[in-house]
Amino acid sequence: MTTIENGSGTRELAGKRALVTGGSRGIGAAVVRRLLDAGAEVLTTARSATGTVPEGATFVEADVRTRAGAEALAGAAREAFGGVDILVHNAGGARPHQGSSAIPDEEWQDALDLNYLASVRLDSLLTPGMRERRSGMIVHVSSAAVATPIGPFLHYTAAKAALENYSRGLALELAPYGIRVNTVTPGRVATPGGEATREQWARLDLAPAGTNAGDTVPLGRDGRPDDIAHAVLFLVSERAGWLTGSNLVVDGGEFPRS
Repeated sequence: MTTIENGSGTRELAGKRALVTGGSRGIGAAVVRRLLDAGAEVLTTARSATGTVPEGATFVEADVRTRAGAEALAGAAREAFGGVDILVHNAGGARPHQGSSAIPDEEWQDALDLNYLASVRLDSLLTPGMRERRSGMIVHVSSAAVATPIGPFLHYTAAKAALENYSRGLALELAPYGIRVNTVTPGRVATPGGEATREQWARLDLAPAGTNAGDTVPLGRDGRPDDIAHAVLFLVSERAGWLTGSNLVVDGGEFPRS
């Protein structure tokens, strides 16, 4: 791979084409910025144009919760770039309830569509091109909350647990084609989405574990979007060229993992 130097350092992704879902704010926007800084062309998406899309990225409004939305997004990526070398699944979320029995059926389905099936659908649409080129990098963004599932958020953590299992299986399937598939699992990160979730917990009079980062995070602070973005950048770079099927947990040491 050609290395191009500029004033900000090594542009190790020059010539690569990337698609990042949920890239208009928070972790997604940070990922978009890091990929752009590394020289990639980036297309990103969200359900609406709220937030601030990083300068230099192409934005497409799309709802990845549906098959039609995934197909439209994949088509837009092919039209803009001719294909995708890097696919980062960052879109996700759900709202807490008083307990698992209070979660309506439609919100279980919505959690599965957004946090799990969106990745499955986009992967199925875009990996054929990667197979033909015999190269590609896929990153699924999970959540450290999978390690401590609780009733109010069970629809979300169950969907993310399914995503982690799927990601490992897909890595084995695609490895012979030179396609690497990995997962990044963030802990508690200071983002607009995270703040909105904490407000929802407060309205329900629920106290999520670890209200104060210093009480529960060994490194003593909440994560920053760039903490996750740098992990994603590593996984899609040649520095991680012999890494597939892994789950990189970035949580300041807070959550137990087996």
